[in-house]
Amino acid sequence: MSAALWPVVARITAALDKANGRTEHELSMRLLKVSEEAGEAAAAYIGATGQNPRKGITHTPGDVAQELADVIIAAAVALHSITDHGPAVLDAKLHAAARRLTLPTTPKEGR
Repeated sequence: MSAALWPVVARITAALDKANGRTEHELSMRLLKVSEEAGEAAAAYIGATGQNPRKGITHTPGDVAQELADVIIAAAVALHSITDHGPAVLDAKLHAAARRLTLPTTPKEGR
């Protein structure tokens, strides 16, 4: 994961906090933003595959990649908004997912 992710996410979260506060409503909106972005990624994929014959091909794989990046950013902001330990939570979850898939571990992970 990009080394810039968490410092930039912290800046985005701080800007949102300054503009909107960090109320229960605002946290809900940040969680809903993840769903919105996921929907946009799905729509881009449908457009890239031409699944809708009325519209044809309307997006590229690059568009899908950009929308998936937006999903990651929105999720990271939501995570950072509900815990001060977002990087550790994501890291633990990532390694747990890898273990469930029985992926090979690096020497550091095997400790």
